[in-house]
Amino acid sequence: MSLVEEPVRPRLGKPFGKPFGKPFGKRLRRRKALRTGVRWKIAVAIAGVGALVAVTLSLVVHNAARVSMLDNARDVQMWRLVFAQRVYETSKPKEPRFGTKLNDPALPPQLDQLMHDGRRGTYVQEHRSGPPDVWAAVPLANGDVLSLHVPFADRSATIMNDLDRALIIGSVSVVVGGCALGVLIGGQLSRRLRKAAAAAGRVAQGNTDVRVRHAIGGVVRDETDELARAIDALTDALNERIEAERRVTADIAHELRTPVTGLLTAAELLPPGRPTELVRDRAQAMRTLVEDVLEVARLDSASERAELQELALGEFVERRVRALDPDAVVRVVHESWVNTDPRRLERILGNLLANAAKHGKGPGPVEVTVEGRVVRVRDHGPGFPEALLKDGPSRFRTGSSDRSGQGHGLGLTIATGQARVLGARLTFRNAAPEGTPDGAGGAVAVLWLPEHAPTTTGSFPILRLAD
Repeated sequence: MSLVEEPVRPRLGKPFGKPFGKPFGKRLRRRKALRTGVRWKIAVAIAGVGALVAVTLSLVVHNAARVSMLDNARDVQMWRLVFAQRVYETSKPKEPRFGTKLNDPALPPQLDQLMHDGRRGTYVQEHRSGPPDVWAAVPLANGDVLSLHVPFADRSATIMNDLDRALIIGSVSVVVGGCALGVLIGGQLSRRLRKAAAAAGRVAQGNTDVRVRHAIGGVVRDETDELARAIDALTDALNERIEAERRVTADIAHELRTPVTGLLTAAELLPPGRPTELVRDRAQAMRTLVEDVLEVARLDSASERAELQELALGEFVERRVRALDPDAVVRVVHESWVNTDPRRLERILGNLLANAAKHGKGPGPVEVTVEGRVVRVRDHGPGFPEALLKDGPSRFRTGSSDRSGQGHGLGLTIATGQARVLGARLTFRNAAPEGTPDGAGGAVAVLWLPEHAPTTTGSFPILRLAD
């Protein structure tokens, strides 16, 4: 009968239990969406993959090392038992030696069944606490069973503990290194995206000379450069379209100037009467419209430059408002000296007062307040339409029906363009929410003059701080 070894593999671990608490999916759906950057998303992704790989490799290495050491212990145990069997069979009287036992009642059932089949084998008996026992058993010729079992060697357990400790340290190092690498890679990508977003924001504010591709820079080319090229191409296409529209508008207005001037001159030669007054009035309105359109075209071309003078803002506003609208109330809270273009400032005030008088009729007069470098013009009418408050003034858009009866929507557009030439900012808001009684609300236009006026080239002076 041939000797056959039938090893029984040890249990490598317990199955995972059920997750505690509520299902993770339900808890996740109840949470609010978190705003995170690309840097941290990439870092978490790399760290997660690194942790998964490290844990998987650690489990594989741990189990492989444990199985290998147990197999080696089985081989050593069987070699000892075979040696003790030879000594037992050749010695007289026959007595078990070297720690072996004859017909041990504690023999595991698996080995007992193997002995009944006449085969020898080894078995690893696990315990809830402490190291496992390594059994070896052989059947004798007289039907007895000679067996040997010893606990798993402490030295082997120490080696496994050291191996587990090294695997844990290595896994943590992989996760930390992966997270750092993710932060580095994601940081570069996030920095490029932020530069692209900032450059696109400047383009949206009207600075069409900005190029996103130049703003992001960098040596390595990736998808960010494709995005930058697409935005730059879109900006160029919009610039070409805007410039084409501006040229068409300016050309039409320029071509209309001569016939409209001739029409106005011819109207002056008509005999007095009501029809003549209507013709003169319409011809003058058309001439004003043509001049406004030409002015808007010049402002859109960004070729206008301010002719700066230093003046007392409160005194200047008070004198100009008295001449433009004697019924307006002027209040100077705080006088301030400013360096600006008086002609363009007067143009802005005139358009704001004309808009207030035309569309903001109410129980009270137009109020003009000067406070430092800020000028506010308020009427007591129904207020600005929502479209203007949201998108700003637009040419040939007069707003809702309650503020539209006259004009072509160019007054506030010209005022905004002139403010841009001065380096100022013109904002619009309503004094009170909709639904308030007449006289409680009104439209408010606020002109914010800059602390440092633009130069004759359209830029701003460079300030040098004293040492």
